[in-house]
Amino acid sequence: MPHSPIPTPGSSLSAWWASAVVYQIYPRSFADANGDGMGDLAGITAKLPYLQELGVDAVWLSPFYKSPQADAGYDVADYRAVDPLFGTLGDFDAMLDKAHSLGIKVIVDLVPNHTSDEHAWFREALAAAPGSPERERYMFHPGKDSKPGSGDGALAPNNWKSIFGGPAWTRLTNDDGTPGQWYLHLFDTKQPDLNWENPEVHEEMRSVLRFWLDRGVDGFRVDVAHGLVKEAGLPDWEGSAAMVEGGLSAPGAHSEAVEPHTAHPHAVDGKAAAGQAAGVAVTAVEHKVKPPLDPPSPFFDQDGVHEIYREWHQVLSEYDGDRMLVAEAWVEPPERLARYIRKDEMQQAFNFDFLLAGWDAERMAEAIESSLDAAGSVDAPSTWVLSNHDTVRHPSRFGLADPTTFPKGIAAEDEQPDAALGLARARAASMVSFALPGSAYLYQGEELGLPEHTSLPAKARQDPTFFRTKGVERGRDGCRVPLPWKSAAPGFGFSEASNKAPAAATGKAPAAPWLPQPESFGELAADLQAGVDGSTLELYRSVLSFRKAHRLGSGTFRWADEHDPANGILAFHNRDVLVMVNMGAAALAVPAGYHVGLSSDGRSGGASIVPNSGAYLLAR
Repeated sequence: MPHSPIPTPGSSLSAWWASAVVYQIYPRSFADANGDGMGDLAGITAKLPYLQELGVDAVWLSPFYKSPQADAGYDVADYRAVDPLFGTLGDFDAMLDKAHSLGIKVIVDLVPNHTSDEHAWFREALAAAPGSPERERYMFHPGKDSKPGSGDGALAPNNWKSIFGGPAWTRLTNDDGTPGQWYLHLFDTKQPDLNWENPEVHEEMRSVLRFWLDRGVDGFRVDVAHGLVKEAGLPDWEGSAAMVEGGLSAPGAHSEAVEPHTAHPHAVDGKAAAGQAAGVAVTAVEHKVKPPLDPPSPFFDQDGVHEIYREWHQVLSEYDGDRMLVAEAWVEPPERLARYIRKDEMQQAFNFDFLLAGWDAERMAEAIESSLDAAGSVDAPSTWVLSNHDTVRHPSRFGLADPTTFPKGIAAEDEQPDAALGLARARAASMVSFALPGSAYLYQGEELGLPEHTSLPAKARQDPTFFRTKGVERGRDGCRVPLPWKSAAPGFGFSEASNKAPAAATGKAPAAPWLPQPESFGELAADLQAGVDGSTLELYRSVLSFRKAHRLGSGTFRWADEHDPANGILAFHNRDVLVMVNMGAAALAVPAGYHVGLSSDGRSGGASIVPNSGAYLLAR
């Protein structure tokens, strides 16, 4: 049946970010140039030609700031310094210069909701008295009395739970040993929330923006962009919230917690449940349906956040080069998310509806249409993303018995994905994301088809969510494993990013990667895929080249006559290209008059699209 065109928002924008392909780099796990087992800025610099050949327009770097690393750098101790784990400011400048020389833009992470408890401001707050200017920078509050009128303040100010599990409030102990005020941390106890009602906080973050803009960065990914402002009065809330809200989630994810910096994992017997650690009683995972946010959260998506981003928009407008902001905002419905990308606020927001749709034609079609409609209401481009550092990699999600599930990590005793089927579906879904108009984001290693590390031993886990939920949430370590560059090298070449590594300079072997890699990574290493027809790496290179040649990022969208999501068929037009995806059980015929421009299964000809995992880009 005929389908009317859907307005394609942002297609007329000339700014680079409106149609860019952005590659997310998780610095710890991308490439290690000094051989210490931890990725670094020099390693990124060494691999930039690889990214240029891949065909990306920009890179987004997860945090590399000075940090005690309680949450892998999302606990920032100094927003203007590079952590020695990753190098120096000089290394950053060299990386930025090299990227720009190759035509690659650089986006850096900004973490404005909270700092580290080792940030100078928080240390000053701990040394100051209640009500002092130093404490007003954070969310310090007296507790509630356990008995009315007792004045003991023994109960937390409200009942909020941490996103990482456990309570969202921690009580201080005064110098004289008496209990003191409570402070809010929506994440780990080592990540105290800033008080965005304080003008000093606004001024400081604007200064941080200018520090990096002056160095030449092209934009910022804003962490927890919807969480800065809390509802007045801090009311109790009986709902629950998580990093990314899937339709399925593990129960008990916000139970009482063991702190990750006081719980030390140890080796466990192979027959014991993976995920056991000292002081952590691991709970078996039983997935069940979780309702939508219930009721709306008093600490997420408050109207006051928009004034902050209007301020930041003005800061970016002081600089040339179409600088940009992209929001990490877990907001529903799409109409609420669109408010973050109005003309005087941010330029983009991550499209989590598309990520959460899973391998399902009806859900994916609904996510595409609703996302385009919402973005169109504010004339902004949409974004498309399937994986990131907080989610199970999509080749593994799509290989589960229900490929629409959204597990909070996968452990050895959980259902194990069908690797081949998951990869085939992931290749097809990735082609869809790159064929849609707007900006596409990909997570490092997905161009190699990397799966989740689903048998990561408990003694290796470092994600605070694992400890704070007593192992109910397996955590995000499985998607953060260091990349395989060379199949035959130790650590699959992760620590051979440049000739500066100790193995080359001193003859000493590099340290083992900070997280162990699964054996399957050896077969997926970049050196085994480069130049090999049909490999996932070459598919990504080809589809990004095809996208650029046909200008799909700035194209126009409409559903095709062949579109039939109820029967597993996703089909749409973008400019002169017909995109067809077969999620159904039967082979799908290529329409007459079209030839195969690119296929997810590596075939260049044929008259049919394989069932359950095929995607074709077709041209006349």
